[in-house]
Amino acid sequence: MPMINVFGSKVGQEEIDAIAGSLKAQWLGMGPKVAAFEKGFAAHGNLDHFLMVDSGSNALYMAVTLLNLPKGSEVIVPTFTWVSCAQAVLLAGCTPVMADVDLATMNVTAETVKAQITDKTAAIMVVHYAGLPVLMEEILALGYPVIEDAAHAVDSFHNGKLCGSMGDVGIYSFDAVKNLAVGEGGGLTTRYPDMAARAKKLRYCGIEKSGFEASKHGKKRWWEYSITEPFIKMNPSDIAGAMGVAQLEKLPDLQARRKEIWERYQAELADVDWIICPKDAPEGDTHSYFTYALRVTNGKRDDLAAALFDQEIYTTLRYHPLHLNPLYGQMDKRLPNAEALNEDCLSIPLHPNLSDEDVTRIIAALKAFA
Repeated sequence: MPMINVFGSKVGQEEIDAIAGSLKAQWLGMGPKVAAFEKGFAAHGNLDHFLMVDSGSNALYMAVTLLNLPKGSEVIVPTFTWVSCAQAVLLAGCTPVMADVDLATMNVTAETVKAQITDKTAAIMVVHYAGLPVLMEEILALGYPVIEDAAHAVDSFHNGKLCGSMGDVGIYSFDAVKNLAVGEGGGLTTRYPDMAARAKKLRYCGIEKSGFEASKHGKKRWWEYSITEPFIKMNPSDIAGAMGVAQLEKLPDLQARRKEIWERYQAELADVDWIICPKDAPEGDTHSYFTYALRVTNGKRDDLAAALFDQEIYTTLRYHPLHLNPLYGQMDKRLPNAEALNEDCLSIPLHPNLSDEDVTRIIAALKAFA
């Protein structure tokens, strides 16, 4: 019996044809399919400015850089998130300060953020965990620049706005297991035209215009370029862009399948007295259903994970709280909600490649564990 994976994407002939088109056109680097994906994703989210980069992690580093924060200043980051959030802050010369999350939503709130504000605080990073929108109005009201990590939330809307578009700068991830998957890729959006223009320069090592672009504008000696500031190269490939175009067209169907599985879990696990099911999006908002993170209240989360693994059902914890990692020097900090999640939270399989039989098997295995 094959292992049921906890995360996954779904690709088919559409992606194969799209990639073949880029290969036949000899477009291996950044090209027209990247531009097409950027236009399509901007339309999907009604975004004023959007650019594709080579990963969501790099998009986070670019986002922090774009805010021009003073070196050594602090950026408040959820502790219950992926390491790229803290690493981006460190790489930009700032200090990540971990904040607790709400037990029910697994998102930061204005209250958990306020508890970490000091006179060195320069910005706040929020993560729309699992695709459930953060209550952005309360965060924005704190008066700091806000970075939105919408890696889980490419199809999540809060009060009619795509997650990632409400703060100063937002990022998306399109890696191999995300809702919209291109293998490796990411994106960045901002409301500010000057920030978007700078981001495009940063993406190509801080070069103001490529030689090819300069030649199209009539510049002589177009191979001579102006470097505006030092930065690493973050160009995506046209192969990733082509795959993104195909995935974007299929996104409604992919999301519908994720929602179908989510709703089945919600209905069939609600009466299991030792499971706390994750929160649905409030009325009027949209969830992206990236991961189904339930809580195991009988003290046997690790035993459950092992039992499921023995039945070829892979589960995981997303995520080990960052403040418990010695790299960040905050292991003495107590963030009780995240620490509780570290002991009882478990992500079970949720992705569009799951069959109905897979879901039935997962639910039966959960219910049988007592």
